[in-house]
Amino acid sequence: MKRIDKDITKASTLPGSFYSCEDFLRKVKKDIFEKSWQLITHESNIKSEKDAFPFRFLDDFIKEPLFLVRNNDIDCFSNVCTHRGNLLMEEPCNIGKSIFCKYHGRRFDSCGKFLSMPETKNMQDFPSERDNLSRVSTKKWKQFIFASLGPSFPFEQLINDVEERVGWMPIEDFVYRKDLSKEYTVDANWALYCDNYLECFHCPFVHKGLSAVLKHQDYHIELFPYSSLQVGVGKDENDCFDLPKDSVDYGKKIAAYYFWLFPNTMLNFYPWGLSVNIVKPISVNKTKVEFRAYVWKEEKLDLGAGASLEKVELEDEEIVQSVQKGVLSRFYEHGRFSPKMEKGVHHFHCLISDFINR
Repeated sequence: MKRIDKDITKASTLPGSFYSCEDFLRKVKKDIFEKSWQLITHESNIKSEKDAFPFRFLDDFIKEPLFLVRNNDIDCFSNVCTHRGNLLMEEPCNIGKSIFCKYHGRRFDSCGKFLSMPETKNMQDFPSERDNLSRVSTKKWKQFIFASLGPSFPFEQLINDVEERVGWMPIEDFVYRKDLSKEYTVDANWALYCDNYLECFHCPFVHKGLSAVLKHQDYHIELFPYSSLQVGVGKDENDCFDLPKDSVDYGKKIAAYYFWLFPNTMLNFYPWGLSVNIVKPISVNKTKVEFRAYVWKEEKLDLGAGASLEKVELEDEEIVQSVQKGVLSRFYEHGRFSPKMEKGVHHFHCLISDFINR
């Protein structure tokens, strides 16, 4: 695939074939997602010492079985026994003194080190490092735990700009609300969903309700190495953040901070709290989107840009699914970027082309 020009005034978008070609999806899986940081869960799911949380790295897209465990820090290991490949755990649990494989009785400590197995007499060069569980990179930010199979860039380059801008909020105290959290299946390529998120160019045409509470003319986006921020400026200060004086935005009517983390995570901060959106590929033209709600101020749930999120989501789904049909056209090759309104999309496309052309 041809690289995206770094000059947005000259650049063209990703080709239409990117959103419909199985070969591109395989490249994305290998060159981007297997090297990405994925938000796995929040800390309250592993509260106590030796609590373990099994998961697959990216659901059915990258099915690698892993588990988190609380030691002095939160660690992540392969969930596969090094003897014959049995899954070690299926459900969250407390491992107690050791991890036990129910197939042949092999045991590991909570740091993944092999401890014992029956009937090992006369085995040569045993145990070795290969008998320990493989360790996987993990990082915690506030209450959120991220993991990566083989990170291509440091986690700090992903999250530091978020911390600098909104770290004044007590994010570690936000409360997960299952009743406000939902999953959606979208009949479109994962990257089309991200494209749509990364610009508000479409907002006056697609989101009449959202546009009624935001000042479209004051919309702006800030770019960082592996992330971006869209700042939503509100019309009514009662629906906006009460910003601290040391915030760079102090004195402005900020209704929302929309952070995107490469390649597929959105952190949407509203005066009521945080909506985390994780975009998970299922196939070349099908995507699962997880909405996870973390509430800070419940009395603000139905106010401003953070209200009616499901309505906005359904509007986005409708337009993205229409675009998915359109990019299949033999007459569509690629488009051009609006230098003012589509900086975030251009940044995203540049990262994609850089990663798969390495």
